[in-house]
Amino acid sequence: MLSHTKKPLPNFLRFLYEWRSFSLTRLIQYIFMFSSVPMLAYGIQIYTGSITRIIIYSIIALYSGFFAALIWNDITDAEIDAIVHPNRLLPSGKISKKTFFIIAVVFSASTFIFSYLISFWCLALVGAAALFVTFHDKYLKKIIKLPAYSEIFTPIQWIIVPLFGYIAIAGSNYVDMLILIVFTYLADGAHDLPEGIHDIDGDLVGGVKTYATSFGEKKTSMISFSMLLISGFLGMLLFYRTILGFVFLIPFLIIWFYALYHSYKLMSSDVFEMKKIGKTVGEKLFRYFWLTYDLIFLDVFLQLVMHNFRVI
Repeated sequence: MLSHTKKPLPNFLRFLYEWRSFSLTRLIQYIFMFSSVPMLAYGIQIYTGSITRIIIYSIIALYSGFFAALIWNDITDAEIDAIVHPNRLLPSGKISKKTFFIIAVVFSASTFIFSYLISFWCLALVGAAALFVTFHDKYLKKIIKLPAYSEIFTPIQWIIVPLFGYIAIAGSNYVDMLILIVFTYLADGAHDLPEGIHDIDGDLVGGVKTYATSFGEKKTSMISFSMLLISGFLGMLLFYRTILGFVFLIPFLIIWFYALYHSYKLMSSDVFEMKKIGKTVGEKLFRYFWLTYDLIFLDVFLQLVMHNFRVI
């Protein structure tokens, strides 16, 4: 159990395991995800010290921003989590709000520093994203009455990954960037909605505008399935337009169909069952989302290896 009286900053890995049960495998896979976009944008070329540094700084900046966003969200959603996620660190009392705040500040500072070391535009991007996330989590999602507002704008936090990666590599193909941005928005949105079905009772108490609280569980499951379906076609379009090969395409299609199956199963269930399996389906759809990025990394990495060893 974490101590909030003796150690203001707990052991990093222990903190992650107790916070969101991140496995070591998942933590490594995020490294692949955050490095995939600048690698895709740079293409199959000889890596210089400059491009290697940009990729490393991108990983650190995005990783720090990822953790910072989650922690800020946990701090602002503490009352809702007390209902739907009572075992999380803040609701369970395993960590103090002050300690959580300090950790969030450290991760945020790391994001800004390494973004600045890449370019001013990367710094401007994460600065704008941080302002949006702050006002969204603290105020906007609770006071704006637009139906489904919270889940309409939540995926914007993830589009930072393709935006950041392409901006870091100046002169990239911005049409491909746009395709990856829309894919990211839809794939992350598709996973968010089933979890919103699972969390509907807590969100109703907190007055949070999600698809489930605005349109009901059945329509929400249909919207999620539609998002997932369109995202798959965008993944195939990315394969067609970019350097990605069959190392990406074949596994991508497999995980897409797997995700569609579970999304359809959710859509075909009654409301009680939807609430029961919503979180599990959401996790499976989120796995589809981040595995797509890992496949981009794997495909580009293998092509780079073959290129540098003159296999191709």
